[in-house]
Amino acid sequence: MKTLIVYYTWHNGNTKRIAEMIQKVTGGDICAIETVKPYPEVYRKASDQAKKEVESGFEPQIRSVPYDISEYDQIAVGTPTWWYTMAPAVRTYLNSQDWAGKTVIPFMTNAGWPGTVIHDMMELCEGALIRNPMEVKFDSDGGDILETDPEILDKWIAKLKD
Repeated sequence: MKTLIVYYTWHNGNTKRIAEMIQKVTGGDICAIETVKPYPEVYRKASDQAKKEVESGFEPQIRSVPYDISEYDQIAVGTPTWWYTMAPAVRTYLNSQDWAGKTVIPFMTNAGWPGTVIHDMMELCEGALIRNPMEVKFDSDGGDILETDPEILDKWIAKLKD
């Protein structure tokens, strides 16, 4: 099964870390979703901007992703939790693709407040078969300490090879 891993990450790179773990096991292609205009580097400024964007449904312009999902059997899409949903850049990406007939594996990282991320991602992947969604928890101080049991994470990733 040909796999693509697409993710957005910011700050500690937790979502990138999980995406790279998936890539190592599946051997799939991997790429980051990047906004044309980067978010502020200062956490509070970025958080304030993200809150406004999430509340308004704003979709920032993203750079072109170098892979065509039509060439893949399954696509793992990862996002951090931003104000109880996906990062706006992931919303932009999901809305820009035709998911009909694809298998989508949504995964998200959070610091204890998963919100409706997985549900929201699933809604935007109309026509896709959703398989093995996963919430991955990191420490609630906004750091990079993995709190999801690594054994559970490894078992989940192993399922993605099937």
